[in-house]
Amino acid sequence: MEQKIHQGKNVKRFREMLNIKQEALAYDLGEDWNQKKISLLEQKDVIEDKLLKQISAILKIPVEAFQNFDEEQAINVISNTFTSNDTSTLNAVNPNCTFNPIDKIVQLYDEKIALYERMLKEKDEMMVRLEKLINK
Repeated sequence: MEQKIHQGKNVKRFREMLNIKQEALAYDLGEDWNQKKISLLEQKDVIEDKLLKQISAILKIPVEAFQNFDEEQAINVISNTFTSNDTSTLNAVNPNCTFNPIDKIVQLYDEKIALYERMLKEKDEMMVRLEKLINK
């Protein structure tokens, strides 16, 4: 079962990939083109070679891409070659840390000591205040 390549869909696909609107393509093709004609063109199975060459020049994509691109085959290639558990990436892991873990632990310890000292100072100040209140 041979699947026929839909050149109109390919024009649409590549045009959208390049983020070009139908109006812009119509403008580049000439005065007798408009958005509606581009829409109808993108629905055609086969596009005339002369017109395909014009579109190819405008989009800067080879004519063969419009004539030969088959989405099903492209998806097939991707699904047959992509594996998420590929061992080729095991050696690509960067084992170098951008920080020294010991330095981080020392920093946390210093922060803890500073917090403890502030709490002791506040406790002493509170004790002094309470003693003043009692002595009044």
